[in-house]
Amino acid sequence: MTDQNRPLRVAIVGAGPAGIYAADALMKSDTAADRGVSIDLFERMPAPFGLIRYGVAPDHPRIKGIITALHKVLDKPQVRLLGNLDYGTDITLDDLRTFYDAVIFSTGANADRALNIPGIELDGSYGAADFVSWYDGHPDVPREWPLEAEKVAVLGVGNVALDIARVLAKTGDELLPTEIPANVYEGLKNNKAVEVHVFGRRGPAQAKFTPLELRELDHSPTIEVIVDPEDIDYDEGSEAARRASKQVDMVANTLQDWAIRDVGNRPHKLFLHFFESPTEVLGEDGKVVGLRTERTELDGTGNVRGTGTFNDWDVQAVYRAVGYLSQNIAKLPFDDQAGTVPNEAGRVLDENGNTPDGRSAGSTPAYIPATYVTGWIKRGPVGLIGHTKGDANETIACLLADAPNFTGAANPDENAIIEFLESKSLPYTTWDGWYRLDAHERSLGEPEGRERIKVVERDDMLRASQPTTELVG
Repeated sequence: MTDQNRPLRVAIVGAGPAGIYAADALMKSDTAADRGVSIDLFERMPAPFGLIRYGVAPDHPRIKGIITALHKVLDKPQVRLLGNLDYGTDITLDDLRTFYDAVIFSTGANADRALNIPGIELDGSYGAADFVSWYDGHPDVPREWPLEAEKVAVLGVGNVALDIARVLAKTGDELLPTEIPANVYEGLKNNKAVEVHVFGRRGPAQAKFTPLELRELDHSPTIEVIVDPEDIDYDEGSEAARRASKQVDMVANTLQDWAIRDVGNRPHKLFLHFFESPTEVLGEDGKVVGLRTERTELDGTGNVRGTGTFNDWDVQAVYRAVGYLSQNIAKLPFDDQAGTVPNEAGRVLDENGNTPDGRSAGSTPAYIPATYVTGWIKRGPVGLIGHTKGDANETIACLLADAPNFTGAANPDENAIIEFLESKSLPYTTWDGWYRLDAHERSLGEPEGRERIKVVERDDMLRASQPTTELVG
């Protein structure tokens, strides 16, 4: 049993929105008021904020503004940030159990879900996650990106597909006022794309765009958004979806408006295609030369069936934005198909079927003691950033209900984890370090009249995070 006279010690692995929301929920709990909580956020990157920093397009400052709210959480004295630490390599689950009463994993999703069609492995066929990481200045991806294709296909009808299509269709100079680093600007400045084709296998009412992100496509002075009137079609299931959701109806109305207007003369064309199901990436000499799709039709329920009619599209690059996938976490069970850690309301299920006290589970759910998940690793990569708040609240409610029965940390002293990291000579960053990195990035942007220029190299991030050239640890 944990000592009720000291703060509850909790480790959260992953300092993106999901992990920070979990910390916030913990600090607002009755437990925090009664006995106090002490929370350490472990982050693989030298900087916090996860998807906000490395998954949101640079021309979305409104979404990046969520960082302001997350900042307020990390400013609280009950929370510490320990960055540049890789779970499974630098620190293990056994290590965390030594220093904390409970562990929450909020590691998100950073890989691309597979699309198993012929030709998907060709040179010129890319995953969304890799491209997003490149234009967001992720330190662990190559500094250059091939942008030789004049005609590009984007597979998928979600907001990530829109981000990719918009970044590919815009000019480098349009994106220069954002936080993009120099290598990304140079790449986009030389981008040869003049046509971008976005493909969805179902209809306008089944698109996963949000209305605001969709309308933003039309704001660029260089992008002509084109929708074929033939693609505006609804069945009974589609109409029901529009009646049930204001957002679905708004998206459908926007697409209808674009379909009936005259095509303008903006230099870059962005086509939104519906009822086209990708069946093959066409190649010659190992390189992408086209995309083959099968025309589909609605079946009355909002789903589609193939018509047997195929179309070949002249493109030289294909980007698949068909969903992200979480990666397995050392020492935890993992569902490869769903890309999640098996859990019930955030409690991690024990794949060996043992209850926390070691008895056979029988019909009772069996959990790994004091181990929880939240965010995309819990429910899969669906929904908007704000939806992770509900995940966090549910997970924290379970953790607090279980807390009286926790075995408790062997060494709960707050300094113990710091001594452990320093004994291993692990260079780690802190919340104070983020303030220094943030100030450094802003200082880089100031001479150019930009809010910031993102630092890309990990060593440069670490250096900027420290008060001197000496790294913590």
